Amino acid sequence: MARELKKMTMDGNTAAAYTSYAFTENAAIFPITPSSPMADYTDQWAQEGRKNIFGQTVNVVEMQSEGGAAGAVHGSLATGALTTTYTASQGLLLMIPNMYKISGELLPCVFHVSARALAAHALNIFGDHADVMACRQTGFAMLCSNSVQEVADLAAVAHLSTIKSNVPFLHFFDGFRTSHEIQKIEVIDYADFADLADNDAIDAFRKHALSPNHPTLRGTAQNPDIYFQAREAANPFYLKVPETVQYYMDKINEIRGTNYKLFNYYGAPDADRVIVSMGSVDETIDETVDFLLARGEKVGLVKVRLYRPFVVDKFLETIPATCKAIAVLDRTKEPGAHGEPMYLDICAAYVGKKAPTIIGGRYGLGSKDTTPDMILAVYKELAKSSPKAQFTIGIKDDVTNLSLDNDESIDVASADTVSARFWGLGADGTVGANKNSIKIIGDHTDMYAQAYFSYDSKKSGGITISDLRFGKTPIRSTYLVNKADFVACHNQSYVYKYDMLSTLKPNGTFLLNTQWTKEEVDANLPGSMKRYMANNNIKFYTLDAVAKAQEIGLGGRINTICQSAFFKLSNIIPVEKAVEYMKAAAKKSYGKKGDDIVNMNYAAIDAGVDAVVEYIIPDSWKTAADEAPAKRDVPDFVKNVVDVMNAQKGDDLPVSAFVGREDGTFPQGTAQYEKRGTAVEIPIWDATKCIECTQCSLVCPHAAIRPFLLTEEEASKANFDTKAGMKGYETLRYRIQVSSLDCLGCGVCVTVCPDKVKAITMQPVKDHMNEASNWEYCMSLSPKTNEVMKNSVKGSQFEQPLLEFSGACAGCGETPYAKLLTQLFGDRMQISNATGCSSIWGGSAPSMPYTTNRDGFGPAWANSLFEDNAEHGFGMYLGYKQLRDRVKALLTDLSAVATSDSLKSAITAWIDGMTDGTKTRELSNTLESELTAYAGEGKDIAAKALSYKDFFIKRSQWIIGGDGWAYDIGYGGLDHVLASGEDVNVLVLDTEVYSNTGGQASKSTPTGAVAQFAAGGKNIKKKDLGMMAMSYGYVYVAQCAMGSNAAQTIKAFTEAEAYNGPSLVICYAPCINHGIKGGLTVSQLREKSAVECGYWHLYRFNPTLAVDGKNAFTLDSKDPQGGYDSFLEFLKAEIRYSSLYKKYAPEIVDGLFRKNYRDSQDRLASYKRMAATCEV
Repeated sequence: MARELKKMTMDGNTAAAYTSYAFTENAAIFPITPSSPMADYTDQWAQEGRKNIFGQTVNVVEMQSEGGAAGAVHGSLATGALTTTYTASQGLLLMIPNMYKISGELLPCVFHVSARALAAHALNIFGDHADVMACRQTGFAMLCSNSVQEVADLAAVAHLSTIKSNVPFLHFFDGFRTSHEIQKIEVIDYADFADLADNDAIDAFRKHALSPNHPTLRGTAQNPDIYFQAREAANPFYLKVPETVQYYMDKINEIRGTNYKLFNYYGAPDADRVIVSMGSVDETIDETVDFLLARGEKVGLVKVRLYRPFVVDKFLETIPATCKAIAVLDRTKEPGAHGEPMYLDICAAYVGKKAPTIIGGRYGLGSKDTTPDMILAVYKELAKSSPKAQFTIGIKDDVTNLSLDNDESIDVASADTVSARFWGLGADGTVGANKNSIKIIGDHTDMYAQAYFSYDSKKSGGITISDLRFGKTPIRSTYLVNKADFVACHNQSYVYKYDMLSTLKPNGTFLLNTQWTKEEVDANLPGSMKRYMANNNIKFYTLDAVAKAQEIGLGGRINTICQSAFFKLSNIIPVEKAVEYMKAAAKKSYGKKGDDIVNMNYAAIDAGVDAVVEYIIPDSWKTAADEAPAKRDVPDFVKNVVDVMNAQKGDDLPVSAFVGREDGTFPQGTAQYEKRGTAVEIPIWDATKCIECTQCSLVCPHAAIRPFLLTEEEASKANFDTKAGMKGYETLRYRIQVSSLDCLGCGVCVTVCPDKVKAITMQPVKDHMNEASNWEYCMSLSPKTNEVMKNSVKGSQFEQPLLEFSGACAGCGETPYAKLLTQLFGDRMQISNATGCSSIWGGSAPSMPYTTNRDGFGPAWANSLFEDNAEHGFGMYLGYKQLRDRVKALLTDLSAVATSDSLKSAITAWIDGMTDGTKTRELSNTLESELTAYAGEGKDIAAKALSYKDFFIKRSQWIIGGDGWAYDIGYGGLDHVLASGEDVNVLVLDTEVYSNTGGQASKSTPTGAVAQFAAGGKNIKKKDLGMMAMSYGYVYVAQCAMGSNAAQTIKAFTEAEAYNGPSLVICYAPCINHGIKGGLTVSQLREKSAVECGYWHLYRFNPTLAVDGKNAFTLDSKDPQGGYDSFLEFLKAEIRYSSLYKKYAPEIVDGLFRKNYRDSQDRLASYKRMAATCEV
């Protein structure tokens, strides 16, 4: 007798983790979006003591890469432990070699995969089936889940079936659309899972495992005589898989009242048109089928659940005998193939049989939204006498003309479904608040609830869109909300940026969070918004959550205030009950952060209910006029592509927009045109107090505040204050100017402004709207010669930053380092960037923050993968070096016959200065001029050399990435590249976690730090990457913290770049994942404190010093101050450390923290020994 089913509100990743935990003894993991939460939940539950069906907590082990995780899974299985892993995309592909081994050895296990696109012409972290389709030949059975509920159910089928069949399973579901969609579902009790497990099969598995008590050998090397036969010997195991899967589907059906089959049919029994598909799109097709059946059409859907082994007879039984045409939808693309994988499978199923018309279509690549309108277009295509054999939906293909047109829009949602959309700013808490809302309604009412969240590629500070649905019946709408009853805008600047009302139904409700008064709303709201609301009977409300949040002490966290306002206006549940549930949720969500935070959220909940104001829409709005758009002198690509994408209308771009850019190439410098204008407060400069230190510019994460020099004439024409220039610039005027539309309002610049003067203060942007035009004027100023040393703090800031306005978090600790590099070497840099935070803020379409100087020079940037960044960057260096060596050979030959002394002199100077980056531009320009003018003997050689002029300059090769890459997955490659002795530079932005995937532990994570995959605090010390690199003796190594010693950082950068050999510079970078008290506003101060208390140390190891008999190692940081008390104070200011007190007794926490302190003292002692005795 099955136990009572539990109703829970969760996302697909949680559902997979919930079920898999029951059957898992070991989990070998590595973080990758969007699958990481599955591993993290498993780790958290193990820390909490949750027991699997074997009465044990799961042993979770984080490996250095997905390949390593797969190897650990293989080894664990070999010794008899049921082992699981969770992965996606490139991570899954790294596991493929071991997948062949695991299946070849018939080891029972399940890989849970949140299916994701593969990086091809570009990285895409969102969902499609490219990754799982690459695994068709591995020998893994493949089982697909279409919804959050199915993930919970079919994950169990996968685990139970693999145990019984000995065939490993790949259980997959759509990344993001299912993995991150929140639904109210039913989950099966672990005791029921235990009853269903085949214990005899488990015992047989363990007895067959490797053991010295009954030793065997597995993994032989076989020759042509037997390999083929041995492979065929496994056939009976695979033939039994379908029967086993159906058996366990039936068992789940008995418990849940479902009807899972290998292939499920939905629709008219006498359908003439049928779609075959798998994944979350099936839910959308279900809705569309219901709609079409209601209007008399005969259509159906076959849902593919067991994709491998593909059981032809079961599939054919599912197709109605009346079917005349089939459309197979594949969520992947195989360039050059006759069709996509499942289409070819269906065609093959009909070989030798009377077949209906079969056509194949691609959809949903990279999580492209797939709506009922698109599904309707497919059914309409099937009704044609000659439908397209191959087609696409969801895009406009005006190049190969494969796309189907959507000529009809339909509303297929249930009548009782309430839909809401929220436009938020990354890190303002909107997403978190909406997750709480969905759980409140799901857990406290009998309503069904669904939530899905869309993000741009920026970090905190980017746009977020939350789509929520509530209803009395199960919600099957696996697409974005396109017909909303409620829309909220949580950032005032969005009214000028995005079309937020086109999805709002007539008679709907619109809530605007704004600092405008009633009169200012009337004056500032765009005419298009006014007309839409007035002509569609929209109920309009305003709320100043910003002022309320600041009043309460929440800073920019407006989420809770806006959430309570939603509950008041939507009336989905009584507002009194909503307040009660919200406060309970706040206690649960923020309890670890302390009572003060909880109480502030209580106050915010009350404020949101009370502060909403209804805005009575005047009749005059029905004919409100639009202001003429400001004329912008921008490149065509910006106008035709970038602006469209930034307006969240990229879905409208046709394929032809990317003709000429098929390889994924984007121009640099497009971020300057975005002008997000999201800051509520911006830094305002007081000329009378400024000492012209330029520290504010140095630390700005987004290059949004800079020093400018003006001639007297330019200053006289300006509408702002200036002051006399510093030493070296006495004849010029000086100004610090902020770009109000690019600033994110982090306030880091204010924290570093000397306390004695405080020449910068944060003030409301609404009071300083003129700063936008001030910035434009400053950007138009004539270029000035930099009279101060470029490699000094002041001098560097008069160099144009060639990294600006990135998508990094407000207050980011990484970007100031990368920006500084571009100011020192940017005009000749080429960068290989590891996938991670720095690749996302550095290269997310369409806003490219790396830019060019006035001569058109700037960093050339490329991203390969996560794991191979060092090798990729090394290859970039080798490619340019080889061609530059060819130039040298040509010039040597030319010099031997040339008749021009000036040319010979230019050649000699160029060859002598080949490794000198400071003079390379000057020498190369001279050489190019001489070669261009030369017409004497050897002119053909001169012309040949001139054809390589792009390789004249000494390029500055930088390999940039985070600690997840450098310490873990990419360490093997990094070590090899450093050992090569070649002239490459490596910058490691050390946040001590995998920042981009949500904050998982890396080998850089120190003892006691809480991170994903280290929920109980890491119990081993941080890896000393710098010390390992120094062991070679010929690698330049430095460790820096800009906020502690900016001059040392600049010195390390310049020495590393000048060193004719490999260099490694490791920079401490505070991260939003640290949970810093005071937020990233104090990121530079945290760097300073880290060095002062001994948490981080500054040093430089320069092998060139040893040539003169000097010590190569210099310890740049002073002895730590304050002992353990100061160190502990530093740790307690970050939630990643302080939250341990919520989990363990104080003495346990103190033990971990003291170990961290001892680790830092040990590192310091080793550095001091090196400073005293180091020789090369």
